[in-house]
Amino acid sequence: MNKKQTIIISVLLVLIVFAGYLATQVNGPLYVTDDQFVGDTAKTSAKSNFFAEASLKRDQDQQKAIQSLKSLLDDANVPAEQKAQISIEYKDLALQTEKEGEIELTLKAQGYPEALCTLDKEKATVFVKSDKELSDQQVRQIRDVVMSKSNIKNIEIKVAQ
Repeated sequence: MNKKQTIIISVLLVLIVFAGYLATQVNGPLYVTDDQFVGDTAKTSAKSNFFAEASLKRDQDQQKAIQSLKSLLDDANVPAEQKAQISIEYKDLALQTEKEGEIELTLKAQGYPEALCTLDKEKATVFVKSDKELSDQQVRQIRDVVMSKSNIKNIEIKVAQ
C-alpha cells in the first residue's frame, strides 16, 4: 500500500466512526434494555387486547353452545320433537356466527382497524376501534351494514380505543 491509500482508508475509518457517533446521538442508543422493550410491549398489547379477548370469549361461548346442541342432537334418548327444536337452534346459531363474521369483515373493509359484533335475537352490539368519536355518517354506515346483514333494528354501537 502506498501513502495515498493509507490516508484514504484512515479518513474513511474516521468518517465511519463519526457517522456512528452522530447516529447514536440523533436516534438514541443502538441497544434496547429489557425494561424498555417490556414497557412498550405492554402498552401495545393492552390496546389491542380488548378485541382479541372479546372475540376469543365470544367464539368460545359459541363453540360451547354448538357442542352442547350437537350432543343433544346425537343423543338417542332425546325425543324427535325436541330434536327438531334443537336442530332449529343449531341452525340459527350457525347463521348468527356467520352474520357476525360478515359484519366484522364489512366494517374492517370500510376502514375500521378492528370491529367486533355480537348478535342476539333482537339486538346487535357493535364495537369498532376509533381514536375519535364516530360521525353521524359513520354511525349510519355501521347501522346500514348491521341491518343489511342481520335484519336487526336495535343496534348499539360502541367505540373502543
